[in-house]
Amino acid sequence: MRNNSSYCIIMGGGVGSRFWPFSKEEKPKQFLDFFGTGRSLLQTTFDRFKKIIPPENIFIVTNDAYASLTKEQLPELAENQILLEPIRRNTAPCIAYATYRIKAMNSDANIVVAPADHLVLKEEQFLKDIERGLKFVEQNDVLLTLGIKPSRPETGYGYIQLDKETKEGIHKVKTFTEKPNKELAQAFLDSGEFVWNSGVFLWNVNSILKAFKNYLPDIVNRFDEGAGMFNTSAEKEFINKIFPFCQNISIDYGVLEKADNVYVITGDFGWSDLGTWGSLHEAVERDENNNSNLHCKTVYIESYDNIITMSDDKLVVVQGLEGYIVAESDNALLICKKSEEQRIKHFVTDVKFRFGDEYI
Repeated sequence: MRNNSSYCIIMGGGVGSRFWPFSKEEKPKQFLDFFGTGRSLLQTTFDRFKKIIPPENIFIVTNDAYASLTKEQLPELAENQILLEPIRRNTAPCIAYATYRIKAMNSDANIVVAPADHLVLKEEQFLKDIERGLKFVEQNDVLLTLGIKPSRPETGYGYIQLDKETKEGIHKVKTFTEKPNKELAQAFLDSGEFVWNSGVFLWNVNSILKAFKNYLPDIVNRFDEGAGMFNTSAEKEFINKIFPFCQNISIDYGVLEKADNVYVITGDFGWSDLGTWGSLHEAVERDENNNSNLHCKTVYIESYDNIITMSDDKLVVVQGLEGYIVAESDNALLICKKSEEQRIKHFVTDVKFRFGDEYI
């Protein structure tokens, strides 16, 4: 059931450089249809949340460069539901901006914050957890994060350690750990005390603003200068003026790792952050040799554990390849070991240095 005091912030301003060349600066991964469903990751995220949150209470925060793309993909949104950042400043300023806007509209709003580019396979269970979380933050002065039961010793995710203390069956957070090595990730998995940090957060507008004041006062001071401008025609000019001077920091580092009222609701709903080619490979259908393909036809010969994606439904024949990413889009082709995919960002920087923006 939709609650008019429930709001959603969808963060959709990233460049998705780890998915280059499929994802490029002019059309990054949140605007792409990875799975051939006819809906991009951003559209799918919006579709998911509008089932439990009034569509007019959903806000997309993105970069100025993606204003027209966002409007094109989500024509049902009013123009003032697309909040535009003049420059990228990580998740804390992004969330602060949307929170100040929502506060100007509803001084007691309950908010869910989610990235635009995650995969959720068991949507019904996910939405039940979100509704439970929204009710929890409405009744308790807490910052709530959504934790995922780990299925493997993943080194690409952050981990949350559960405290024994609970409130209404929801655990207090003991510690946060960013991207552990393989041995530590295995120890976390074996202990049963840790969950993956999904990057989905829930809180009441007053709880998160109090936390910003306590832990990121510099950001609050800047936004407070615009008191009375939010949700008015003066808002955009004010944001353009102050946003570049905001601290470039994530909400995790800036607030959640410091606050003492952080709780975690644990879910199991077929989640992936789709942050890397490897996570995408895990999420899609694979053949008996663990090969997968997207947007193309493939013939694999003596090849194992690969992912291939092409534009325009091309045919690809590969022989003797094991553990590779092969990705093509328009004027660029990437062939890279899956085990080395963390270097793709560096490859993109190198390409930009040598050949300019044409291939980025």
